[in-house]
Amino acid sequence: MTENDGFSLKIDGKSYSPKMPLIIAELGTSHNGDLSKAKEMTAAAAEAGAGCVKFQMVYADEILHPNTGLVPLPGGMIRLYDQFKSLEMPNEFYIKIKEYTENMGLLFLCTPFGIKSASILRNMQPKVVKIASPELNFTSLLEDVASWDVQGMSIPVLLSSGVSRLADIEIAINIFREEFTRRHGGTELSKGFNVCLLHCVTSYPAPETDYNLRVLPNLSAIFGVSVGISDHSLDPELVPALAAGMGACVIEKHFCLSRNDPGLDDPIALEPVDFLKMTKAVKYAAQLNSNEIIAHYSRERGKELIQQILGNGIKRLAPSEEANYRLTNRSIHALRDIQKDEIIKKGDYAVLRTEKILRPGLEPVWEKEIEGRTAQNFIPSGEGIRFEDI
Repeated sequence: MTENDGFSLKIDGKSYSPKMPLIIAELGTSHNGDLSKAKEMTAAAAEAGAGCVKFQMVYADEILHPNTGLVPLPGGMIRLYDQFKSLEMPNEFYIKIKEYTENMGLLFLCTPFGIKSASILRNMQPKVVKIASPELNFTSLLEDVASWDVQGMSIPVLLSSGVSRLADIEIAINIFREEFTRRHGGTELSKGFNVCLLHCVTSYPAPETDYNLRVLPNLSAIFGVSVGISDHSLDPELVPALAAGMGACVIEKHFCLSRNDPGLDDPIALEPVDFLKMTKAVKYAAQLNSNEIIAHYSRERGKELIQQILGNGIKRLAPSEEANYRLTNRSIHALRDIQKDEIIKKGDYAVLRTEKILRPGLEPVWEKEIEGRTAQNFIPSGEGIRFEDI
């Protein structure tokens, strides 16, 4: 396999490949609930070359426990639970921005963070869905999304893989593959198994040299899926253009009107001028082979830097995200103080992001095994429920 070989991603009858990648403007929650601003951002993203605009459907209780505390983000130290509560929008907001996005000829993409948001989003009948990196191990959410369909076929899924190991990715992709095979049978490649694995570094901003882009063709070969990049680095060109040369069918980058705006991710997002610069670089790179792309940027930026960005192709946690493993991912947390010798009931726990000050609990695959167990220790509200606790 060469860097430009591999699988394509099919969405709504259109095929995306390294020669014609899908470019996603990640707006996230940078609209801050203002529909007019969301429309303005969407229009600006279209002018800057995006073919898809992505949003996040936030309900704080699906993501964090109130005791999570302060979290360092691009905008500073923020009590993330309160910030997410402020970003909860009525369903009509997403319905209206979906209609506006699609009327502009763009793909509407949105990330659910739990079963509630997934149910709302499913009823909106999107053509594609995205699972964020922290939810890669949220098995019950993956099982729910795997059951969705578009015109009788499984919905195309973009699966982000920041702060994850190969084993985590394998479990996630197998959930979608097994459900697809159960529903459709046959050979998944000929029947339309559409999962695109997005390589990502969960750090804000992420150093370009952490991206190890040679891993892209390896991930595609290992898991038999198309691949892409979800890029949190600040440079508008390097990671996206080199990723296209390594086989990326999807390029995702945060988008903002101004880095001085108050959105959570605005300080690491691309403004319209730089986003347009990125799309032009990606389209240029898509017409070249990998050696030509590497040679071009080696001349412009230096061979040593480009080789550092390309890396060795071995999937590993990047240095800038390694300390966050099992903290930004999901685990099982207590929703109330659970006393020793109490029987743990449904509603006493949830699958949440741990973040920085709480202890992680059991992996989400154990979610169905918690109910009815007896607490062996006192479990404070918010803390992870561990094996030794049950």
